[in-house]
Amino acid sequence: MANFDPAWFGYAALLLVLATSFALSLAHVRIGLAVAAFVALPLTYYHAQGAGYLLLVALILLANLGQAARGWVGDAQASFTPEEQLLRQLHFEGLSASNARRLIDQGHWISARRGEVLIREDQAAPSLFYLADGVATVRRDGADVGTVSGGALIGEATVLDGSHATGTVLLASNARLWFIPAAALRAYLGSNPDIAGALHEGFARALRGKLATANARIADLPPIA
Repeated sequence: MANFDPAWFGYAALLLVLATSFALSLAHVRIGLAVAAFVALPLTYYHAQGAGYLLLVALILLANLGQAARGWVGDAQASFTPEEQLLRQLHFEGLSASNARRLIDQGHWISARRGEVLIREDQAAPSLFYLADGVATVRRDGADVGTVSGGALIGEATVLDGSHATGTVLLASNARLWFIPAAALRAYLGSNPDIAGALHEGFARALRGKLATANARIADLPPIA
């Protein structure tokens, strides 16, 4: 130990900061910065000129620990109804409990009647919809081309960029829906970029599931004579 160089604490702290730079979650960034500050404390204590450096590192440690603790408390206090919990499990599993709670609160739960149109062909999707219960028909050029049932997202392919839908989606039965208007969703994600990344992953997963279902349906069709 006599030959141990305290500068290694500084190298370790910098490596931790480097690793934290690759974190996608804000919570992980805060934890990484807190650990880096903790590792750097011995170096600033023994080698810093004056107490200013030690105080600064201690403040970085305390600030990030406080913010991380605030997130943990928020997650512990977040609660969900059974239908909200299913929405979270199916499409928002990449979000922390508190972030999922805040995102769900941006939208609204409604009961809708058969025949209501959710999205119109060649128009921008007005909202992102989650079909908690019921069945919807997808219609293109006046012909029914598919259905989506309970548990599906509707509008996730176009709601964020405002591009026009390639088909009309209308309810084939009475349904229970959660929806968030497109403008409100884009504004919320613009203010919460850490949530946006996880939500994009959920959208991609939903689209892959729809593609797999469509491919299976095509495979079951009889060959063209």
